[in-house]
Amino acid sequence: MRNYKFLLATLGMLLMISMVNISKAEEKPYSGTIKGRIVDTETKQPLAGANIIILTSNLGAASDQKGNFIIEEVPVGNYTLQFSYIGYSDQLKTDIIVKSKRHTHVETELNISTLESETITVKSSYFPEISENPVSIVRFSSEEIRRAPGSAGDVSRIIFGLPSIAKVNDTRNSLLVRGGAAFENSFYIDNIEIPNINHFPEQGSSGGPIGILNVDFIKEVDFYSGGFSSIYGDRLSSVMDISFREGNRDEMYGQIDLNFGGFGGVVEGPLAEGKGSWMLSARKSFLDLIVGAIGEDKTSVPNYGDIQGKIVLDASKDDKFSFIGVFSVDAITHKKESAIKNADNMYSDVRILQNTLGLNWRHLWGKSGYSNTSFSHTITKYDFAIFETLHYLQTGNEKIIIDQIGDEQEYRIRNVNHFIINAKHKFDFGLDLKMLTINFNHYYGLYHDYLGNPQPPLQVDKNKNAFKIQGFLGYTWNPVTTLTLKPGIRINHFTYNKNTTFSPQMTVSYSLTDRTSLSGTAGIYHQNLPLVLLSQQATNKDLHDPLAYHFIAGIQHSLTENTRLSVELYHKEYKNFPLDPTQPSAYVMDEVIYTGIYTQHHELIDEGKGYARGIELMIQKKLAEDFYGMASAAYFQSRYKGLDNVWRNRKNDNRFVLNIEGGYKPNNHWEFSIRWIFSGGTPYTPFDISASEEARQGIRDYRLVNTERLPNYHSLNVRFDKRFHFKGSNLIFYLSVWNLYGRKNISGYFWNQIDNKPEAQEQWSTLPIFGIEYEF
Repeated sequence: MRNYKFLLATLGMLLMISMVNISKAEEKPYSGTIKGRIVDTETKQPLAGANIIILTSNLGAASDQKGNFIIEEVPVGNYTLQFSYIGYSDQLKTDIIVKSKRHTHVETELNISTLESETITVKSSYFPEISENPVSIVRFSSEEIRRAPGSAGDVSRIIFGLPSIAKVNDTRNSLLVRGGAAFENSFYIDNIEIPNINHFPEQGSSGGPIGILNVDFIKEVDFYSGGFSSIYGDRLSSVMDISFREGNRDEMYGQIDLNFGGFGGVVEGPLAEGKGSWMLSARKSFLDLIVGAIGEDKTSVPNYGDIQGKIVLDASKDDKFSFIGVFSVDAITHKKESAIKNADNMYSDVRILQNTLGLNWRHLWGKSGYSNTSFSHTITKYDFAIFETLHYLQTGNEKIIIDQIGDEQEYRIRNVNHFIINAKHKFDFGLDLKMLTINFNHYYGLYHDYLGNPQPPLQVDKNKNAFKIQGFLGYTWNPVTTLTLKPGIRINHFTYNKNTTFSPQMTVSYSLTDRTSLSGTAGIYHQNLPLVLLSQQATNKDLHDPLAYHFIAGIQHSLTENTRLSVELYHKEYKNFPLDPTQPSAYVMDEVIYTGIYTQHHELIDEGKGYARGIELMIQKKLAEDFYGMASAAYFQSRYKGLDNVWRNRKNDNRFVLNIEGGYKPNNHWEFSIRWIFSGGTPYTPFDISASEEARQGIRDYRLVNTERLPNYHSLNVRFDKRFHFKGSNLIFYLSVWNLYGRKNISGYFWNQIDNKPEAQEQWSTLPIFGIEYEF
């Protein structure tokens, strides 16, 4: 309690110090500077003489020979910039936050205008064309991520508002995209792949409860929910491509953050006399202090921290080097006494370390295009230095469920080239080379699966290196100005199981008018199984890689220049998924949703099939004046066929999802926002009550696998932000409340082995989240 009082006292002092001059801050016309650079999207070459105008003001500038521009003495506030250049489509960028005595950096890419004709006229757009893919793509800015209610600055949680994401359990940010499992997603930061961007990662998957990335580092995020380009591979469902911003090249800045989850800060500054920059972030949680102060058992509270950094250096006008590092450490101890008190069937001791280091070299080829080449290393350890092991034990009998010691490492070289022949013909090509190293010492104890079948213990001792060799080629052809064809192919070879796969795809887009366009894609996507499963048995090398066929058709229509309507139909068909003969009605890749881990499987057969099909509608409005928002709806079905040849619902099959979110900015000091999500309940298998009571453990009814549904899910998140501007600093205070009206959403039912009865597993209750960001 003493620590918690100290925390509150510190928070109060920060508020008092910051608010001493609030009245003066509201009155004085403090100002800042907007600096930036404008380049061509296709070549990354600077555009000299481009015009930049701040809408609703008479301020503006023109870019110099290097594409740079500066607008000084801009009053603090939130602005929209218009970028225009002869022969290019105008671009509008919202959420340009000008802060007192600080430089706001804006990087913009303009597309050559190819749609000017008698019937089609190019207009300014708040929605930039994303050249890699015209379908199933949404872009978010850093400010849209930072302020989103229900996200707490977590880049994955803002994606929850999209219609393509299933709503299964809001205590974890696992992305279940269009019928996919959490292991089917990939993440890239500045051309460097990162296996998982979450604290407490699920081994062999991409999910977790808490995001690692600091939103203050993020420039923008592109999320592809299907039909993605051949430049991305070895994933079946989605790609999240994240761009980190650069640090300030003129002077050193600092920021201190304090919120419900922890304490941290960001520092940044120039490098090599303005030829480069650096940024560094560090954060540490203190949830244990908060939970302890309100009387809860602290032994099961997570402790985590992370460090991130980026260094950029311009070696020449055509060559830029950037180095990123993302490090995290996680620990949680859930003692037996606490498990008994809270009726948990399992207690655990978890220690995990993740680290990714990567260097990217960008080279410009003049008017012919550009290339990005990255070198990176990632390690995920389950035993390191001060820790010994990761283990889960049964509360009732202290038997080991799983005990893990080991690590996974990846060494990568990635090269992506964009080559322009002329305005009608362009190519994207390159290589992905990976060396994977595993050092597993896993023990899976005797346990009974969800149908009550005993699963014998399994010991996995594996030290092995394997290589992934991947090449890709994409071609863009514009036979006429309104039509774009994008065929592509990706070839993968994995030495672990000697599997070679070919992934062809084709994307077509057609502009009907200046406001309306049609698009469609069809392709085959392959993915290697997680090593944590492949390593369990030697015979698993004989399994084929899972594949998914993507078929997507969509229409986009601009209702206004800042509001866009999109409708997409999709069909995704799965083949070659692993099934366990001892669990003929189960879908192995979904067990992480139930247990958080992959359990042992003494035999797997690659005969699993499935499909997901649906329709999605989304209306997105950018912040042109004082209001922004997004509304989306989806109706879909996700099913699989087990070894018993029966088609069943997948765990991620909500059937329908409705999302409404938006915000209002009455002035430059206040902002209010909400997010409401409503979805159908997910399928579950009811208990065989008599068998479970006799065995004193949960045994599901094998005749009713995934036939019942949980209650519908709905939750309202609200948030307000208050900005204060001082002479040489700025402060943001925000308060967000998750699940405002306290809906008791259920993520599933578990068998309480201590009381020998079924109980509901609830998701987040009402949760207030506060935060302070102080910039100096």
